[in-house]
Amino acid sequence: MPGVVHIVDDDVSFHTATRQRLQRAGYEVQIYSSAEQFLDQQGGDSRLGCLLVDVRIPGLGGPELQARLHDAGSTLPVVFVSGYNDIKTVVQTIKAGAEDFLIKPVTSVVLLAAIERAIARHDASRKLLIELDLLRARVAALTPRERQVYDLVIRGKINKQIAFELGSTVRTVKAHRHRVMEKMDVGSLAELVLIAGRLGHSAV
Repeated sequence: MPGVVHIVDDDVSFHTATRQRLQRAGYEVQIYSSAEQFLDQQGGDSRLGCLLVDVRIPGLGGPELQARLHDAGSTLPVVFVSGYNDIKTVVQTIKAGAEDFLIKPVTSVVLLAAIERAIARHDASRKLLIELDLLRARVAALTPRERQVYDLVIRGKINKQIAFELGSTVRTVKAHRHRVMEKMDVGSLAELVLIAGRLGHSAV
């Protein structure tokens, strides 16, 4: 699964050798000497890939770059590389969502395996976001009354209870419920509740 690897490292010998290794494996490689340069040039690049970043770089450090990307909602996986086996930093970055933490010097086998996992995760997370956007669009397409019915259905209300709460008839509620199921493209109540859960809609 090819992709682009963004290397943020001021060690010229490291990123030169790493670029060659990754290009031989079929990856596109982008080099940045600082986190600030990466942030300036990244822009709207939404291609499949990952970030390979040193912990200690001039200016904004690797963990700080990771935090900036997280705050910006980036799904780009981060693989840290460092010449220092600092347990505290390893724990901090992994807890913050880093894909891996590699200690220099890194063998080609270890490096390529970490990048392959990171890019596979990026692919999965992008597909999940696309799917969630589709589900949100389906909910947004519901009429105000259909949304009310949707909210009550996922809370486990039966048609008679919904009709009472909305001041409607059971027959009308059934019609709205049918349209909700059609618009949400689901075949069962269980499926609708699962989708609501994924979207963070309360079912209680």
